[in-house]
Amino acid sequence: MKIIEIKTLRGPNYWSNYRKKLIVMKLDLEELEEFPTNKIDGFAQRLEKMLPSMRKHRCSKNHEGGFFERVVEGTWMGHVIEHIALEIQSLAGMECGFGRTRGTGTKGMYNVVFSYMEETVGMYAAKASVKIAEAIVAGNEYDLENDIITMRKMREQERFGPSTGSIVDEAVARDIPFIRLNNQSLVQLGYGKNQVRFRATMTDRTSSIAVDLASNKDETKRMLQDAAIPVAKGMCIAYEHEVDEAISKIGFPLVFKPLDGNHGKGASINVKTVEEAKAAFEHAKKYSRKIIVESFISGYDFRILVINNRFIAAALREPAHIIGDGTSTIQQLIEIENKDPRRGYGHENVLTEISIDKETHDQLAKHGFTLDTILKKGELCYLKGTANLSTGGTSTDVTDIVHPHNIFICERISRVIGLDICGIDIMASNLSEPLETTGGVVLEVNAAPGFRMHLAPAKGLPRNVAAPVLDMLYPTGKSCRIPIIAVTGTNGKTTTTRLIAHIVKNNGFRVGYTTSDGIYVQNSMLTKGDTTGPISAEFILKDPTVEFAVLETARGGILRSGLGFGKCDVAVVTNIQEDHMGLSDIHTLKDMANVKGVVARAVKRDGYTVLNADNEHCVSISKTTDCKIAYFSINENNPIIIEHCKHGGIAAIYENGYITIKKGDWKFRVQKATQIPLTFGGKVTFMVYNVLAATLASYVYGFTIEDIKTSLETFIPSAAQTPGRMNIFDFKEYKVLIDFAHNADGFRGIKEFLSTIESPYKIGIITGTGDRRDDDIRDMGRISAEMFDHIIIRQDKFLRGRLADDIVKLLVEGIDEVNPKQSYEYIPKEVEALKHALSIAKPGTYITALSDVIDNAIDVVQSYLDKERGTL
Repeated sequence: MKIIEIKTLRGPNYWSNYRKKLIVMKLDLEELEEFPTNKIDGFAQRLEKMLPSMRKHRCSKNHEGGFFERVVEGTWMGHVIEHIALEIQSLAGMECGFGRTRGTGTKGMYNVVFSYMEETVGMYAAKASVKIAEAIVAGNEYDLENDIITMRKMREQERFGPSTGSIVDEAVARDIPFIRLNNQSLVQLGYGKNQVRFRATMTDRTSSIAVDLASNKDETKRMLQDAAIPVAKGMCIAYEHEVDEAISKIGFPLVFKPLDGNHGKGASINVKTVEEAKAAFEHAKKYSRKIIVESFISGYDFRILVINNRFIAAALREPAHIIGDGTSTIQQLIEIENKDPRRGYGHENVLTEISIDKETHDQLAKHGFTLDTILKKGELCYLKGTANLSTGGTSTDVTDIVHPHNIFICERISRVIGLDICGIDIMASNLSEPLETTGGVVLEVNAAPGFRMHLAPAKGLPRNVAAPVLDMLYPTGKSCRIPIIAVTGTNGKTTTTRLIAHIVKNNGFRVGYTTSDGIYVQNSMLTKGDTTGPISAEFILKDPTVEFAVLETARGGILRSGLGFGKCDVAVVTNIQEDHMGLSDIHTLKDMANVKGVVARAVKRDGYTVLNADNEHCVSISKTTDCKIAYFSINENNPIIIEHCKHGGIAAIYENGYITIKKGDWKFRVQKATQIPLTFGGKVTFMVYNVLAATLASYVYGFTIEDIKTSLETFIPSAAQTPGRMNIFDFKEYKVLIDFAHNADGFRGIKEFLSTIESPYKIGIITGTGDRRDDDIRDMGRISAEMFDHIIIRQDKFLRGRLADDIVKLLVEGIDEVNPKQSYEYIPKEVEALKHALSIAKPGTYITALSDVIDNAIDVVQSYLDKERGTL
């Protein structure tokens, strides 16, 4: 078997609009195409022996063991690999249940599709599943446990921590979109101007001054003392000779901790001798220049969580520990404790496995213990100096028993320090009585406190502490989204996108939009190039200045990575034509409609999909959506329009020379086509379609007809406004048209326009694109022969796996089919081809450059025009 490619999908996609995280592996079964599983001796038995847990896979049988039944009956290896990939992820602690295996149309070639939780793990699972299947086929041994351990480690490196993950999960539950801004814990919630950001449990509302205060334990302690809040007696030291002074002033037992430490690093507790004190000082010095020395307060370690100045939860924390049984060594007791099913690697379970490290040996040494010591029955032995869950500590929820006075103190502390999310460490015998009564003290205040102890305590009630964070960041009435209009289709996407953006901008919004030319915010191009994929969409949605997004969304990005957004308000499908066929296993117009339909299926239920009623494949998309539908057509008698409006539907039509909105039986004329510059007096049919699509999308979103009308009148087609889309340059004796038409349908649109042009000599500059089918390239040659008197073929770009001579040969074949006597010549370079056309132009000549490389063509023609006008 051979892996051809692996793609990672991260948004609504061709395979599923709801399962956004999918791996798509194109797999060539090679000789195994002839050997389904029932023809491989012993395969089913070896598979079940290696992965017995796959018995729970129901498969199409819809009962437990169904998949193994399929294997016995005979199924293809791609299907087996799909199930292996899902199962090994589950064994590594990531339950993934969705999978599909489909043929590509080429014998032996399959797309194996399965869900993942962490991207790198999903990629690893794809490759490992093939190796596992190959080992089972051959009857070879395979170290499956090594894969599981590797995937667990990869997951811990990539996944969100428990705190970040809980906030993201709560956001998803509330339908708030999120974007991960780095490979750590920096996350954006919401889009555009309505975004908020957080890192772990610090938000963009968290005061930097408050964080500095909380990080400086000495300063925190002073502020709390000044506010009459009980704190432990202590002092700050920096040099070893000050240890004796601290002992003298405070007295044993002591606590040593770094001034600006966190997670208990460098801390030593219950220090009772001068030797221990000096060792504790040296240990703390590894983490901070200054050291806090405090009285050791006996009692229990409690953590209080305050969010938005409100008490949320409380937990009792205990360091990792074991209890003797009178027979087992400490080493054995640790191993027994780690077998607790609640313990796991990293953050995968409620509790973390207890590791044996230097801190463990130091703790044991304080009591004269080693790992070989046998504890008495019932004897408690602490293995760590601090109660952090990440080192194996445990927590017990005590939220419901905290005394109101202690709640008052903690809420007051959050305001004194100024933290929006605040963790307060308290040492006391209990929290059910006021601290003043029990002699309890506040040990420290933490910015970015961990949530895990509250989310999944070892004992007691779990608390959804992420919910109040979202309540704070998005209070009732605050939106998390911005409006999104997404535009897809074969032709006309860019012009329609630009026109919609123009309408949006004229209605007072700061608009961000993506096109095949670049990314724009308002009038500024921020990135140049083809920006119609998910990364470009995210670029706009991450911009905090953007109030409204209009996103051109192309086939390539959808197939490569999925959509860059989860939902949109309006989707526009301009048309579906034969272009890019045969690529990425898309062989038919039905396949292409399914790709473009991804955008329509991403529309919110109360939103609209705007479809071309004159294109049957666009119309077919209406059957796959959950939203409202609106149609556009240049024919008001289109049966689809008539039936749709009969039931109160909304449409845009071209009637009596007007762009008109039809709502039920009513017509609302927007503007005459002759008054809309983009339609070139109504002579360019494909531009009329673009205007209809943009008008309808804007109307169903909520803009008024009057506002749309004004925008249509002020959108001027030009190299500046619509580069490469019907750009006409008027020279004294001839004209030049530059257009981005790059497929047969685009060529037909230009042909229709040129049929209205009076010219004694029409020159066409054409090119092919290497990733089209042979006959698609020939067709462009055929159409060119029908509309030009002389053709210049150029081919210096977009070879995409072909030789330039091969593309030119196909174009010429198409030309010769229509007119064997057609005048043509071959000039490879685009700039030279343009200059040559300009040099042979006669009075009245109409030169048309159908160019994939817009900028070069426009720059050359503009320089000639400037020279003619004397502006250079």
